[in-house]
Amino acid sequence: MEATLKDLKERRSIRAYKPEQIREEELQKILEAGIYAPTGMGMQSPKIVVVQDKKTRDLLSKLNAHYLGNEGCDPFYGAPTVLVVLASRERPTCVEDGSLVLGNLMNAAQAVGVGSCWIHRAREVFDSEEGKALLKQWGIEGDYVGVGHCILGYPADGAVPEAKSRKEDYIVYVRE
Repeated sequence: MEATLKDLKERRSIRAYKPEQIREEELQKILEAGIYAPTGMGMQSPKIVVVQDKKTRDLLSKLNAHYLGNEGCDPFYGAPTVLVVLASRERPTCVEDGSLVLGNLMNAAQAVGVGSCWIHRAREVFDSEEGKALLKQWGIEGDYVGVGHCILGYPADGAVPEAKSRKEDYIVYVRE
C-alpha cells in the first residue's frame, strides 16, 4: 500500500523525453493496468491503441499540433510511445471510462519507472476525417470518441518537476 501511495504522490507530467523506446515488459505492465481501470457498469467501453511506429506517431503529433493551433510543434514532447485512448460513444460514461483508463496508465508508468503525460485534443483528432481514416486503417469500427493520448518514455535529464503544494481547501468534510 505504501508503494502505491508513494507512486501516486510522486507521479508528474513529463514534458521532455529521451528518444529511446520503452521496454516491452514495461509497456505490457502499463497496458495491464489500463485494462483493469473501472468502467461504468463494467462495460469496458475503452480501447487503447499503442502507437510506436515513428511515422504514425509523427502524424498524430502533426494532427494534434493543428488542433492546438501551433503547427510545427511536437505536443508529444518527443515521447516515443503514444497510447491513444478511445471509448465507445454508445456508453453514457465513455469519457469517464476513458479518463479512468488514462489515470491507470499514468500511475502504472510511474510504478515501472516510465515517464508519462496526458495530452488532450484526441477528441478533435479522431472526430476529423484524418482521424476517422486512421481508425478505419487500424480496424476500429463503431462510433468512438478520442478521450486522450498517454505519452510514454524515459524522462530527459531534468524533466521531472517538483510537486506543487496542495491547496488548503482541497478536502471538505461533512460529518456528524
